Amino acid sequence: MELSYIYILKCSDGTFYTGVTSDLEQRVQEHQGGKHGDSYTAQRLPVELVYFCSFTDINLAIEFEKKIKKWSRAKKLALIESRYDDLPALAKKVFKK
Repeated sequence: MELSYIYILKCSDGTFYTGVTSDLEQRVQEHQGGKHGDSYTAQRLPVELVYFCSFTDINLAIEFEKKIKKWSRAKKLALIESRYDDLPALAKKVFKK
């Protein structure tokens, strides 16, 4: 059974990059080495791995990655900091009156 990983990198400019891979260590090294020179992370080195989780089904990993990419910075920080109880509240839209 091959594992897949969702990961979040913190870039040097403070932004986050979310990805999915089957080889986490190699993928982080590729990001850190600027393997793809025109990529988001290559322009924001160095990067730091701040979160990852594993999946036994690549389709579930891809689905979760797509969800995280749409999250606000505050919600991503809650996930990174293991503040899971905060996640539902951060999903609610606040409307200005």
